[in-house]
Amino acid sequence: MPRGRQPEGETALSNAERQARWRARQQVAHQPAPIPQPPRPQRRRSRAQRWNDAVGVLLAVQAECAAWFDKMPDSLRDTAMAEALQEIIDLDLDAIAAVQPPRGYGRG
Repeated sequence: MPRGRQPEGETALSNAERQARWRARQQVAHQPAPIPQPPRPQRRRSRAQRWNDAVGVLLAVQAECAAWFDKMPDSLRDTAMAEALQEIIDLDLDAIAAVQPPRGYGRG
């Protein structure tokens, strides 16, 4: 009964060919992992863009609080949570939304 693997080609590999294959497999297996590049810094948003985003978030939170207050049962309307929600709802955020920060030197 023959021992070992059957040759892939017509003849068995020579010792040099077998060693060359083994070295090639080892070289591929032991290659260092590629070094990841650090993320590129994102472009800084302008002050006006950040202001508009912040005002938008405030308006969204105020709308969520109003919806929460409207769905609140009457038995909870006299609690501290309901008072805090009512104070948030009563804030005049339209006045804040109307304000636009200055754009900088020489820009209107």
